[in-house]
Amino acid sequence: MREVFRLPDVGEGIAQAEIVEYLVNVGDSVKADQNVVRIETDKAVVELPSPFAGTVAEIPHEPGDTVNVGDALLVIETEAKAAEEKTEQREKPATEKPEKPEKRPAERPRAVEKTEKPTAEAPPAETAPAERVMATPHTRRLARELGVDINIVKGSGPHGRITDEDVRQAVSRVPSAPPKAPTAAAVQAPATAGFDFEKYGPTRRVPLKGVRKRIAEVMARSVSTIPHVAHFDEADVTELLQVVARERSLAESRGIKLTILSFLAKAAAAGLKKHPMVNSSLDEETGELVFKDYINIGIATDTEAGLMVPVVRDVDRKSILEIAADLQELSKKARDRTIDLEDLRGGTFTITNVGAIGGTWATPIILHPQVAILASMRATKRPVVRDDHVVVRTMMPLTLSFDHRVLDGADSGRFINHVKELLEDPLRMLVDVA
Repeated sequence: MREVFRLPDVGEGIAQAEIVEYLVNVGDSVKADQNVVRIETDKAVVELPSPFAGTVAEIPHEPGDTVNVGDALLVIETEAKAAEEKTEQREKPATEKPEKPEKRPAERPRAVEKTEKPTAEAPPAETAPAERVMATPHTRRLARELGVDINIVKGSGPHGRITDEDVRQAVSRVPSAPPKAPTAAAVQAPATAGFDFEKYGPTRRVPLKGVRKRIAEVMARSVSTIPHVAHFDEADVTELLQVVARERSLAESRGIKLTILSFLAKAAAAGLKKHPMVNSSLDEETGELVFKDYINIGIATDTEAGLMVPVVRDVDRKSILEIAADLQELSKKARDRTIDLEDLRGGTFTITNVGAIGGTWATPIILHPQVAILASMRATKRPVVRDDHVVVRTMMPLTLSFDHRVLDGADSGRFINHVKELLEDPLRMLVDVA
C-alpha cells in the first residue's frame, strides 16, 4: 500500500518551503519517525521525519524545488500494511467458507438502494451548522483583503486547514467577482511590470527564494501593515565598556564571549517590564491589545543566508552571563543553519545591533506582530559637554522604531530614557533590575 508523506502545516502563515536535501533515495527502507528530508522554512533548515515505515517508492521533487503545504514530499510503500492486507485476504476465505454469498437473495442489493433513498433525501451536512474554519490569523486577513469568503474555501492543509495558497486559488476561480478597493496587500500587478532590465546592458537572474524570499515577505508585510515612527537618541556607554572589559576574563573562563549586546538586552528587558505597552501586540483580527507577561527578545543576526532573528527567552529572569551564553549558542546555530524553528519564534521585542558593521543612524523595520524594534549603532569616542566642560566620551546611537497605532512618541521616549539610564549606569542593572 502506498502512503504519501506531504509537507505539514508548520503554522504562522507559512505556506511554502524549499527542499534543501533528501536524506533517502528511491528503494531505501525507512522507519517511522526517521528523518527523510531537510527543508528550509521561516529562515530555518529543519529535518522532517517520515510518519510511515516502508520503502521509498517515489521522490517527486529535487533539492531547490519550492513546495506548498500539502504537496507530496515522498511516496512510501508501506510493506507492513500490504502484508496485513494479504493476511486478511488469506483469512477471509477460511472464515467465510459457508456459501453465504450464493444464498443471499438477488433482491438484497435493491433493498440497500431503498434504504439509501431516505438518507439521500434527508438534509445532509449542507444544512447542518458549519464547522469552525481552520486557518491562521494571517490567512484570514489575506482572505478579507482579497474579498474571499473563507467559509467556502476548501482547505488543502492537514485536517482541512486553509492555507494562503487556498485563498489565492479561490480568487483565481472567481475572476468575475467585483474588484474591491485596492490595498497594498491586494495589488497583484508586479511593481516592475514593463521594465526592460536588459535594455541598457547584460543582466543575470537569480530566483528570490529561501531565507531571502522569507525576509522579503516579512518586511513587505510589516511596512504595509504597521505605521512606523522612529525615535532617535544616544547613550554614553563609557562606563559600560569598562565593565565589559573588566568582566571579559570571567566570561571567557566559562567559555562565554561577553559583549555590550548582553547588557543592552538586559536593559531593554527592564524597560519592557516598566513599560509593558512596548511588549504588547495588536491583534488585528479582534482589535485588542495583547499584553504579554513574558519577555523574549529576538536578536537580529547576520548570516551568509540572510538576516535571522534567534529569540532569547525570559531575558528578564536571566543574568548578563546567561544572556551572553544564550546569544553565543543561538548565533552559532543560526550561522551554521542548525537552529530549530522554535528558536526563531515567540519574540516579543527585537534588537538589531549594527555596531559591528558601522553606521551612525538607521530606521529598522518592526518584526510583525511586535510593536517596536531597537537598533544600536557603532559606539564611537567624540567630544561632548558634561557640566559645562567638553570631555571625550564613548557615545552609542540608538533608534527605536515603533508602531504608531499602539505607541505614541511619549511612550517611546520614556522607554528609551529608561534603557539609557541603565546603559549609562551599569551598576543599576545589579541593584535596580528585578
